[in-house]
Amino acid sequence: MSVPPFDTTTYSTYTQPPNPSWTYGQKIDTTPAGKEWVAGESAGWKVYNTAETDKTDIYKLLISGIVPRPIAFVSTISEEGVENLAPFSWFNTVTNYPPIISFACNHSGPGRVKDTIANLKNSQGFTVNIISEPFVENANATAIDAPPDFDEWTLSGLTKAKCVQIKASRVKESAFSMECEIYKSIDITHPVTGEHNSTLILAHVKYIHVRKDVLTDKGVIDLTKFKPVARLGDISYARIGDAYRIARPSWAQEEGKIQDALATLASL
Repeated sequence: MSVPPFDTTTYSTYTQPPNPSWTYGQKIDTTPAGKEWVAGESAGWKVYNTAETDKTDIYKLLISGIVPRPIAFVSTISEEGVENLAPFSWFNTVTNYPPIISFACNHSGPGRVKDTIANLKNSQGFTVNIISEPFVENANATAIDAPPDFDEWTLSGLTKAKCVQIKASRVKESAFSMECEIYKSIDITHPVTGEHNSTLILAHVKYIHVRKDVLTDKGVIDLTKFKPVARLGDISYARIGDAYRIARPSWAQEEGKIQDALATLASL
């Protein structure tokens, strides 16, 4: 497949939302884009029974349907001092107080647990780093199925940086890194077969390292400078395109508008 080169001149910008004039109760097919979307329903639905679907097909559906996914770039260290670096896209934040994040590690083969899991359980701490566009190829290289005693840092071209509390290194090139300790490790077993193919990690964030040039005066990360990447299906990655802000409605402020809209709809 022939694809154009990466466009380094394109940057994330903020725009209006897709339908800024939307009102409470308004149907989706009242806009041209909405009509086109609804028209797709005419093709019907395909329903997958996961108990009867091959696990490879389920995997392909999940990673292509649950998108975009943030990527946890995890740095660990073994008891022998060998450092490991690997990306995981089954990742997200859980809560801010206490600050807990989660990521899942699928086992790389029967009887062989990912190096990261083995290292996580040695209580030496680990870092979770966010990947930005300029070093996505470096990070992707660490997903290689190297032997347990191989240090993925050596092939990545990335730089180790010391942490405040833990022994594992953080990725110096990452503009947002978290020093973590394991909060809970949960082995995921299949409810029917009993197979253990994945481990869910809940991590307690102890320190956060943020590069000052991506931090705004309001204490939030500037998306246009951060340039985070996400995972899609198969081997696809994505950049963050245009963003738009939609205010979270407040019942105290919106009750009147909602009641009016519902009354109008009821009279039609």
